[in-house]
Amino acid sequence: MKHFFAGLFSVFFLTLDAAWGQAPAKTSPYDSAHFNLFKPVPRNRLRELQPDRPGVTESPFTVDAGHLQVEMDALRLINGGTGNEDRTRELHAAYTMLKLGLSRRTDVQLEAPLYTVLKQRPSGASDFEERHAGFGDVTLRVKHNFVGDDHLGRFALAIIGYARLPTGGPVGDGAVEYGLVLPVDVELSDKLNLEAQLQSEVAYDREQDQRYLNMVPSVALEYDFTRKLGLITEAVAQWNTQQRRWQSSVNVAPIIKLNDNLQLDFGTHLALNRISDREYFVGFTVRR
Repeated sequence: MKHFFAGLFSVFFLTLDAAWGQAPAKTSPYDSAHFNLFKPVPRNRLRELQPDRPGVTESPFTVDAGHLQVEMDALRLINGGTGNEDRTRELHAAYTMLKLGLSRRTDVQLEAPLYTVLKQRPSGASDFEERHAGFGDVTLRVKHNFVGDDHLGRFALAIIGYARLPTGGPVGDGAVEYGLVLPVDVELSDKLNLEAQLQSEVAYDREQDQRYLNMVPSVALEYDFTRKLGLITEAVAQWNTQQRRWQSSVNVAPIIKLNDNLQLDFGTHLALNRISDREYFVGFTVRR
C-alpha cells in the first residue's frame, strides 16, 4: 500500500517535469488581457467549461472574466468508519460552489453547504444516536492560474488558497480551517487529460479540541468518449498528523455535457481501506 501512495507523489512530480516545453502553440480564443470583471468576455468567445467537480482533483483553469459559474452537489451521501470504530453518516443537499471570474487568470469562489445532516453512531451501538442538521461551514477561496489558462499549450498550473469559516454550528468543524491546493493539468491527447494535485490543510478536531495537518495527493484521468460524454477515474490518498494512517479511495464519475455551459455528473468514491469514507453523489455545473 505504501508503494501506491508513493506512486501518487511520483506521478505528480513527473507530470510537472514532463509537461514543460510540451506541445506546439495553440490559438487562444481571445486575448484575455482585454477583459475583466467589469468588461466580461463575450459569450460567443468563452473557453471550454472546466469545473473543479466532480473529483477531488481540481482544475487549474479559472472562470472567464466577468462570468459566474455554479457547481453543485445536488445530493452527496458520505459514510465514514467501519467495524468497531465510531460511524458517521453525512447527507449534503445543494452543496454549492459559486465562482466569479475577476481577471485574466484569477477568480474568487464561495463554497456554501446549504443543508447538511450529520449522524453519529458510537462504537457498539446498534443505530445512529446523535443527529444534527442545518447550514454548514462556508469556505472562501481564491484561484490564480500561472500558466495555461488560455489553452495555449498542453500544460496548466494554478494555486488555490482557502479559509473555511465556522458557520455550521453542530454540523460544522467548529473553528477556522485553511489550506492550499496546487492543481496541474496535462493534455495527453484531444480526448485524454491527466490531472494531479497536492492539497495541504490545517484542520480542526472539535472533539479533541486540537489542530492537525491534513495532506491529500490525488491523480485523475479524464477521457472524452464523445463531445457529450466523458469519464473521470481518480486515485486519492489522505494522511494527517492526528491518525498517522493512510486513507485511500478510487473514484469513478461519468460526465454528461448537455451543452457548452451545462454539464451533469454522478459517481462514487470506493474505499480501499477500512478508515476511508465511502461516498455517492449527483451534481451539475452551469455557467452564466
